[in-house]
Amino acid sequence: MEQVEQQVPALTTLTEDEKMLRDAARDFAESSIKPKVHEMDEKAKLDPDLVQEFFDMGLMGIEIPERYSGGGGSFFMSIVAIEQISRVDASVGVFMDVQNTLVNNAFLNFGSDDIKERYLPQLATEKVGAYCLSEAGSGSDAFALKASAKDEGDHYVLNGSKMWITNANEADIFLVFATVDADAGYKGITAFIVEKDFEGFSVSKKENKLGIRASSTCEILLEDCKVPKENVLGEVGKGYKVAIETLNEGRIGIGAQMIGIAQGALDAALEYTQEREQFGKSISDFQGVQFQLAKMATDIETARLLVYNAARMKENGQKFLKEAAMAKYHASEVAESVSSQAVDLFGGYGYVKEYPVEKFYRDAKIGKIYEGTSNMQLNTISKLLLK
Repeated sequence: MEQVEQQVPALTTLTEDEKMLRDAARDFAESSIKPKVHEMDEKAKLDPDLVQEFFDMGLMGIEIPERYSGGGGSFFMSIVAIEQISRVDASVGVFMDVQNTLVNNAFLNFGSDDIKERYLPQLATEKVGAYCLSEAGSGSDAFALKASAKDEGDHYVLNGSKMWITNANEADIFLVFATVDADAGYKGITAFIVEKDFEGFSVSKKENKLGIRASSTCEILLEDCKVPKENVLGEVGKGYKVAIETLNEGRIGIGAQMIGIAQGALDAALEYTQEREQFGKSISDFQGVQFQLAKMATDIETARLLVYNAARMKENGQKFLKEAAMAKYHASEVAESVSSQAVDLFGGYGYVKEYPVEKFYRDAKIGKIYEGTSNMQLNTISKLLLK
């Protein structure tokens, strides 16, 4: 009996739409972002002209349906775009990552029809979003937050502060987590949509960071901040659910950012080692260098497969918590390792800002810290293995 072989595509095989977005994001990164990377890093500020270009390219609302003026694309398409942007500049990569995988996803998954109608068109076309969960005393223990929300009839009054808020300087729409009942523990946490011009809301200190310097990371102050009741995202007391589910998706985005960093570092190392001559030949002719490059490329491919697999599982409606944690953990390890080896291959030139690899190295470090530290990812993985 003749059997018909059914071909199963490789995990890295992209659809035509995914290829088109990948290529568009890569071209945009090379032509518009790359010339500004050094200046943005030195000034620790995102070029404001790039913000509008991101909206014009459709990169800030990839998954938002077309009826809300978005791209109507998929989660995987967001991951592909984040990787390509981060390959040139991780600061700008996380700018679009937070918008797509955290803010937009939270609105899509938990927003009422009214909220979607009011906010998704803005997020797709002109308004930057920020995600405000962490506080000075609640990092890995995210639900130990102190920010409070008091019911005042037709509105809530929020008080407290938030730390490490990405996109704070550029954002107009903030997703803020606060508790309506401190005694209820995590069951009091509620997600609120706060606009920049709401009374009692302000953006405070900007952090002076080691890496991803052009990405704004600031403190948020809530001082009797009035928020209309219709701006509760999801249910009152169910903000923990919004946070957990959104962060699970966001970790895949950070994984994509990390493989972008690693690939950018490897690309630079490949070019440099073929140009740099020692002892009468290119250093890429030495077997030791060749082996190092081969290991770097292999590590990147393993990280990419984990990230792509987690993204496909999420998109297919499968459980992906363990896979997202693995992808984020491993991609962060690889980004740090590969960028460090790239600095080694550049020798003394790798240590100066005239060449790109020292920035990849600085940018990589954050991957093991934000949106769940590496230890927290390992904790999640082990719990799921041992249950």
